[in-house]
Amino acid sequence: MFPSNRARGLSQLGFVALAMAAYPALAAPTFDPMFSDHAVIQRDQPVTVTGRADPGEKISVLLAGVSRDVRADKQGRFEARFDALRTPGPVTLEARGTSGNVVVQDVAVGDVFLCSGQSNMELEVRRAQDSQGQTRASADDKLRLMLVAKASADEPLRDFKQAPAWKVAEPDSVPEFSAVCYYMARELRKTANVPIGAIASSWGGSRISPWMGARAQAAVGQGAKATMLALHAKDPYAAERAASAEWESWWRKATGDAAGKEPWQPDSALAWQPVPRISAWEEWGVPALADYNGMIWFRREIDLTAEQAKSATALSLGLLDDLGRVWINGKPVGMSARAWQPSSFDLPPGVLKAGRNVLTINVEDGYANGGLSGPASEMKLIFGQSGAMPIADGWRYVIAAQSPPDAPRVPWGDVTGSGTLYNGMIAPLGSIGLKGVAWYQGESDADLPGYAERMTAMMADWRRQFGAPDLPFVSVQLAAYGKPETQPAESGWAAMRQIQYQAMAQDDHAGLATAIDLGDPFDIHPGEKQEVGRRLARSMRALAYGEAVSRTGPQGARALASADGGAIVQFTGLTGALHTRGATQAIGFELCGAAAGSCRFVLGKVEGEQVTLAGDGRPATRVRYAWAGTPLVNLYDEAPLPVATFELPITPAR
Repeated sequence: MFPSNRARGLSQLGFVALAMAAYPALAAPTFDPMFSDHAVIQRDQPVTVTGRADPGEKISVLLAGVSRDVRADKQGRFEARFDALRTPGPVTLEARGTSGNVVVQDVAVGDVFLCSGQSNMELEVRRAQDSQGQTRASADDKLRLMLVAKASADEPLRDFKQAPAWKVAEPDSVPEFSAVCYYMARELRKTANVPIGAIASSWGGSRISPWMGARAQAAVGQGAKATMLALHAKDPYAAERAASAEWESWWRKATGDAAGKEPWQPDSALAWQPVPRISAWEEWGVPALADYNGMIWFRREIDLTAEQAKSATALSLGLLDDLGRVWINGKPVGMSARAWQPSSFDLPPGVLKAGRNVLTINVEDGYANGGLSGPASEMKLIFGQSGAMPIADGWRYVIAAQSPPDAPRVPWGDVTGSGTLYNGMIAPLGSIGLKGVAWYQGESDADLPGYAERMTAMMADWRRQFGAPDLPFVSVQLAAYGKPETQPAESGWAAMRQIQYQAMAQDDHAGLATAIDLGDPFDIHPGEKQEVGRRLARSMRALAYGEAVSRTGPQGARALASADGGAIVQFTGLTGALHTRGATQAIGFELCGAAAGSCRFVLGKVEGEQVTLAGDGRPATRVRYAWAGTPLVNLYDEAPLPVATFELPITPAR
C-alpha cells in the first residue's frame, strides 16, 4: 500500500532513529538486551556477547573471569566470543572501554527457551485460569522472563525497536508474561535444577508466514514475497504498484471479470445499497450479513475543487476489519497492512482530480466481525497541514458475488506478511544460545495448504540463526474449538492437527504437546494454560534433556484390516497402556469409505496398546479419530495424555 508514516510504520531512517532512542549514546559501552541485568546465558554452548560502543572504540569484555578484547565496528557494534560455560549459577559480565565501564548485575548461567506463535501463546498469565493464585506463588529468583514487544519490519533488524529487559519471576513481572511460556518454564525448573530464562515473542492472529525469514520463504517457493518485501523497504510506491497488479490479476482470474469491468472501476454498475452506519456489518440488522465472513465492496463519491485535489496528501479510513484494499478513480491506493488497527494511506500523485472522485474499498473478513468499523471521526481526506474533509457519510455497499479464497496479501503486512515478524521480533535476538523453542500457532493457517512445509522451513531457518542444527522445537497442537458435531463431518481444524503432527513427527528434534482436551468450544482462547505448559515441558524434557518420555504423546500409527471388515488401530508415543474415561469403550472413532460423507461413528474396544473397531457391514478404507473442531474424547495413556486427532488408511493385516 501507499501508507502514511502512521500506517506503514517506520522508514529505514525511522528504524535508525528508533534504534538510537532504544540504545542511546552513553558515556560507557552498553550490552544488548539479551545480556542485560538478570540475564540467563545458555550453558554448554559457545557464547557471543554483543553490545554497542563508540565506533572504533576498543572494548574489553569480561565474562566469568575471562577477558576478550574487541573493537566496535563503524556502526558502533561489538561482539565478544567465549567458550561454553559449563557450570550453572551466577557469573560476572562487564565491559570496559575508553568511554567508561559497565557491569551487568545478577547474570546467571542456565537454560534459555524461546516461546513464539499467535494469541494462545501471547495470552498473559493474568488472563488465564487461576491467575491470582498462581501469581501470588510466582516468586523464583532463578526463573527469568523477557517479553519482546510487537514489531514488524521490512528487513531483519539488528536492534529491537523497543528494547526488552530480563525480569526475575515475581508477582509484579509474571501477570503480563505469556501464560503458556511461564508455566512451561516453571515446570522445567522442577526437573532441570538450573536457572531458566524464558523469552516470549508472539503476536495474536499471526500466520506462520510472517515468522519465516527470507531463506525460509525461498525454501517453500515464496522467494518473490521476500523480494517484494525488500523492495518495499527501499521504494514503497513501487512495491505497492506490484502488489496491486498481483491482486487485480488474481481477482480477474478468480472471478472472470474482464479488465475495465471490475468492481473498483468508477463506473461500476453493481447494485450498491446505502451503508446503515459505520460499524461492523454484523451490527447492521441485515440478515444476510449477521454471520457473514467474506468480501464486501464499499464506495463513496467525493467532490473536490482543483485546489483540494492538488493539496490532498493522505486518506484515513479507520479500521478495515480484517483488511481492505483501496482504489480511487479505479487507480490503486493500497492495502491495509496492520491487522485490526486503523489504516491511513499516502495518496499517489495524480490519483485525485477536480470534480467527482470515486473511492472504492474491498473489505475481506475471515473471523468474527468485519467491515468499515471506524470510528467515524477517523475517516477523512487530509489536506497536508491545512485541514481535513470528513468522509464517514454517504457510503454504499454490495456483497461480493464471489469471495475467492487465498486473496494475495501484501508481504509487508504484520500478521499476514512474509517475514515481517521474524525481521522485527526474532532477528534482533542474534545468535544467542537456546535450549529449545516452544511454538503455539496454527489457528490462522487452518485450511491454508502447505503448513507442514512452512513449519519445516521455519524451524531450519531459526536453527541456522541460533547456530544449533539440533535445536528442539515443540509445537502445541490446536485445542478444541467450535460447535460440537453430532454427526461425522469434514473439519479443517482436525486436518490442521494432523498436519501439525506430521510436521513435527518427521523431525527427530521436534515434538508435540496435545491440547485436544483443553479447549473451549466457544472461546478460541481457552483459559487452561497450566496443563498446556506442563505438556510442553514434558515433550521438551524428552528433546532437550534426553529423558525417556514421549516427544509427541499418543498418536495413531497404523490401522490394520480385521476379518469382520473393521480395523485394529495401533499407536505410537504411548506411555503404558491405553485407558478410557467415563465408559468401557472408546468414543470418537469413525470408519470411513473412500468417498467424502461416508464416515460413521463406531465404538472402540481398548486392548492394551491397541483399539479394535468392529465392522458394521459397510465398506471401510479409512479410520478417523477425534475428527472435529471440538471432539468428545475419552482415550488416554498412562501419562496421562489424550490420544490426538488422526486419520489413517486401513491396510491389510500381515
